[in-house]
Parts: sequence; C-alpha cells; structure tokens
Amino acid sequence: MRETTLFSVLPDYICTPDGMAVDRHGNLVLSCPNYASEESSGMVVRLDRDGNVTKWFDVPVHPETGVARNMGIAFDGEWNIYLCDNQGWSEREDLLYKGRVLRLTVTDEGEILETIVVADGMEHPNGIRIKDGYMYVTQSYLHPVVREDGLLTSCVYRFALNERGVHVTNTLADPNIFATFVTHNPDCQYGADGIVFGPDGALYVGNFGDGAVYRILIGPDGSPVENRIFAQDASQLQSTDGMIFDEKGNLYIADFSANAIAMVTPEGTVTRIAQSPDCTGVDGGLDQPGEPIVWDGRIIVSCFDLVTGPDKVNQKHEMPATLVQLAL
Repeated sequence: MRETTLFSVLPDYICTPDGMAVDRHGNLVLSCPNYASEESSGMVVRLDRDGNVTKWFDVPVHPETGVARNMGIAFDGEWNIYLCDNQGWSEREDLLYKGRVLRLTVTDEGEILETIVVADGMEHPNGIRIKDGYMYVTQSYLHPVVREDGLLTSCVYRFALNERGVHVTNTLADPNIFATFVTHNPDCQYGADGIVFGPDGALYVGNFGDGAVYRILIGPDGSPVENRIFAQDASQLQSTDGMIFDEKGNLYIADFSANAIAMVTPEGTVTRIAQSPDCTGVDGGLDQPGEPIVWDGRIIVSCFDLVTGPDKVNQKHEMPATLVQLAL
C-alpha cells in the first residue's frame, strides 16, 4: 500500500470538495459543490503547489433554486470552463431534474464574462471530459427509464462545445445520449460516474455501483463502436468515482465507498494501492475520496466526506475539508 499524506486543509467556506482540473497557469483548480451546508453554494478555487487556496469565483446560481452545486469541471482549448451543476444530488424533490451543464468565461481575477447554459433539466450530471470539439458528461441516474428488472440505467451525454439551451428529458429519447449503462448491484444502485479519455483515445467510464470500468471505442465518425467492461475486481475495487490516467497508461480510481484508491494497469489488472479507515483526512487519510488528479508529479485526491451507509467506510461528515496526496 502507498502512503497518503495531507496536501491541503481547505478554508471553512469549503465543506465538500469534488472535481479538479489544471488551469492555463498550472494551478490546481477545485470544484466545490458544498453539499454539506444548506447555507453555502458552489464555488471554484485554485491551489498552488504548496496547497495554498485562493477563491476564484462563485458559480452562477440556478434561477429557481438559488444555489449552484458544481461537481465535474473541465477546460476547453480556449480555457472556457465547463461545470456539471448537479442540483439533484441530494435527491430532494424540489431540486430534482434541475441539473445543468454550464460554460463559463472567467478572467484570472474571477470576473465572470459570460455564462451559457449548455443543457438543463438533468437529473444527476456528474463528471465531464472534453475531446475533439465535444463534451462528454456522465449522468448517474436515469430514473425515468424503467426496466422490467428494476435495475438502474445511467448514461453519458455528448454535447458539442458550441451547443446551448439543450433541454434534457432524462429518457432514452434524448438525442445527445452517447452510451448507456445498467447497474446490476442491487445494494448500490448508482450508475455512471468517473469519466476520462485514455492514451488509446477510448473513453473510460466508471459504473459506480458495480465497481466496473467500461471502455468505449469511438469510430472515425465519432460514434461509439464498442462499450464493454475493461476492468472489474470486487476484491480490489468496490466503487468507481473520479478517475485519471498517468503518462504510463495506468488508471487511478477513487474508490469512494471503500475509502481507497485503486490502480488499473493498461492490461486491465486492478490493484488497491491505498486505503484508510474512517478518518477526518487531517492526518492525511483518505476521507471518502471523490476524485484523483495527476498533478505536479503526484496524485492529489479530493475528500468528499459526506455520504454514509452500510456499504460506506465513511461514518460522518467533519470539518475541515481536505485534499490528500500520494506518490505516482
């Protein structure tokens, strides 16, 4: 097992850190939905290589809910920011089907020059990646899709970078659906979550409840030509939240439920490389890891530290929120 150590104790205005990206200056950018506080809203912050935090901007709130709940984050080639505003994550009835994908143009000083709603009406937008003029967004629930066996359907949506105002129905009739998944684990009905492009150009998607990583091969016309399980080993990987590749083609996955990080080799072999018992994160332990990123020669991991349940190592939410690190 690799040792994890503390990278940053986050300011008290951050209670739930999640997705990460790297900006044009090489800073680590952290998306904070702040689900643990009803009084807080979503924001984006930046961190330097010593873990010092600077607030960048508050995410524009939803006009009906009055809050933003941004999870996944990505930049395009012109450094516009794309965010998955997962309004319905808490499954509160008044917030369901109000999720958005936002495109923001923001100055280095945090002034928001433009906000575009790429898509709205989404049940549970989660992770996002950008490639070749398109954004790929995981949606962890498609509850309006009812199967005879009662199992959960989830999906990846694909939107062109210049699309705007797409209203999602959360059904299989949505033309922007790129790929679908079924979660077979009856004890954890939570679907597509982590998403990343591999060195081979394929799209890799984690089916959270099944602890499975799917590889989607994409044809010359941009359509999926194969969608099948690439890696799955319940003894080493329980759940698949955020994930990232290193330069050698190894895939690192935040095992949210098990308080662990797993590594998948290019051949698909899964190995748990770090794990912590229930902890606060302040000691450098994995406190419900939500997303890893390879940055500055190391792996940085955000600690979501909020969800509990019989299948979760995490027992409660504590402050302060933290980021931890481990060696590549």
